[in-house]
Amino acid sequence: MSGAGNVDVLVVGAGLAGLHTATLLARRGHDVLLVERRTSLTTAVRTTGIFVRKTLDDFVLPPECLGPPIRRVVLYPPDRRRPVDLVSDRDEYRVGDMAPLYLAAAREASDAGVRIALGTRYAGRGLSTVLLEGPSGPARVRARFVVGADGARSRVARDLALDRNSRLLVGAEEVYDVRPGDEPPSFHCVLDPSLAPGYLAWVVNDGRHAHVGVAGYADRYPDGLRRAVTRFAATAPGLDGVDRPDDVERRGGPIPVGGLLRRIGCPEGLLVGDAAGAVSPLTAGGLDPCLRLSELAADVLDDALRTGRRDALAAYDGAALRAQFRGRLLLRRGLAQVRTPAVAAAAFPLLRTPVGRSAARRILFGDRSFPSAA
Repeated sequence: MSGAGNVDVLVVGAGLAGLHTATLLARRGHDVLLVERRTSLTTAVRTTGIFVRKTLDDFVLPPECLGPPIRRVVLYPPDRRRPVDLVSDRDEYRVGDMAPLYLAAAREASDAGVRIALGTRYAGRGLSTVLLEGPSGPARVRARFVVGADGARSRVARDLALDRNSRLLVGAEEVYDVRPGDEPPSFHCVLDPSLAPGYLAWVVNDGRHAHVGVAGYADRYPDGLRRAVTRFAATAPGLDGVDRPDDVERRGGPIPVGGLLRRIGCPEGLLVGDAAGAVSPLTAGGLDPCLRLSELAADVLDDALRTGRRDALAAYDGAALRAQFRGRLLLRRGLAQVRTPAVAAAAFPLLRTPVGRSAARRILFGDRSFPSAA
């Protein structure tokens, strides 16, 4: 990208949030350029790719890129004894094969008219242009609006003087093929602060792929996150009869859990996905909110582009959306205080009570999506 250009919207980052926002805007007739620093969308995948039922109900995803449906979630205390087994009468989760999903979303964006520039890095903003660095050298682009879809540590957010994520978990997982087993597809969650301080360790085995991972607060991993994954994988539940291959796909990255940021838009642009903190503070699920917030972002930008009114972006109000999730933010703060396996073990019996099981079912099998502008 050695030359300059003019676009209606520059989208920085080709995750699902950036691709979906770009596609919606292009379908409405706007000139959209999407830049992504990776040279291939199939590399450096960070997300586990767990799609919840509300996403599957409300969005069209390529079925060939989705694993078998999951209805069973098993919750374990640190010693793995007497787990809580929850089964829904509906298909609650499906795990996406993220590399093909990204490629399918990119094809959809390109078909809508989005120009996609891979291997192109956002390098900052000037007075009236955006500096990009691509395979052909630097380029300056004039964009009426900039969309930051560039992850939890968004540089676009910094340059637009918007809020940035300050509460982050770090996560890592291994992904590999498995053969269908005798047990139904299941999602196993282990509450053990020695493995996953402030969050959980997980195994998703849908009979097609195994996802084995941990996440927690970075400063509570004295031996490193990767060692925690290795330690957990050696005795992880849900993998009976499964042989771990030597060659596995490794994923990882920061996960914002401070809730949707308050200031996610300004007259020059806005944030979507992880850049906006659009991740459930409690469950750390981000794919559903990234798609929903992207739709709101496209609506607001479309209004601003058609009317010529930059103040239309004031409707993109993170503080108003954030107010709907005070309960989850409180639970996040509570979970952050569980620092030892002994405390987790002492609290776990609450999940075995009728009230505890009911609360767990509401969180894991609930109908409420995040976020909603209604």
